[in-house]
Amino acid sequence: MAVIPPICNFGWQAPGFFLPGTDGRAYGYKDIAGPRGTLVMFICNHCPYVLAVLDRILRDARDLQRLGIGVAAISSNDAEAYPQDSFENMKALAVARGFPFPYLYDEAQGVARAYGAACTPDFFGFDAGGGLQYRGRLDASRKEAGPPDLRRELYEAMRLVAETGHGPQEQIPSMGCSIKWKAA
Repeated sequence: MAVIPPICNFGWQAPGFFLPGTDGRAYGYKDIAGPRGTLVMFICNHCPYVLAVLDRILRDARDLQRLGIGVAAISSNDAEAYPQDSFENMKALAVARGFPFPYLYDEAQGVARAYGAACTPDFFGFDAGGGLQYRGRLDASRKEAGPPDLRRELYEAMRLVAETGHGPQEQIPSMGCSIKWKAA
């Protein structure tokens, strides 16, 4: 069942974190923050919504990094229930696809809860001061990638943040698979 996150809460401050990355290092928010903004993405290995647009996510991340936007992805899914989302499989995917950003493992799911992450993919675009400016979608793709000429909504929004410090007032939420929470 598809899940849609809430709209952007402009100015909401990015929660800190310290998580292991697939590259063997651990990262905090300050480690990934860019001088002109930061994009934190909640993704996972198995979600068809993520897999459909992974090439576009990688393209946009590279382009945003050139603009001074720091980028990281976090997987918070229950790997016992969804073994494709295990840390070992995250490492393999990051290497195979050449992730240009840290891919972090939120095994305890505390970071996903602190951010209010709802689905994969879920995009949180922050300004240089860590204030939320974008909580929208990558583009109009759904479970299948849309045509190659779709408007690059995430990229355009984060470029605006890099240039002005403010995100667009009109944002369309992302849609994807729910975060796979562990049983209480």
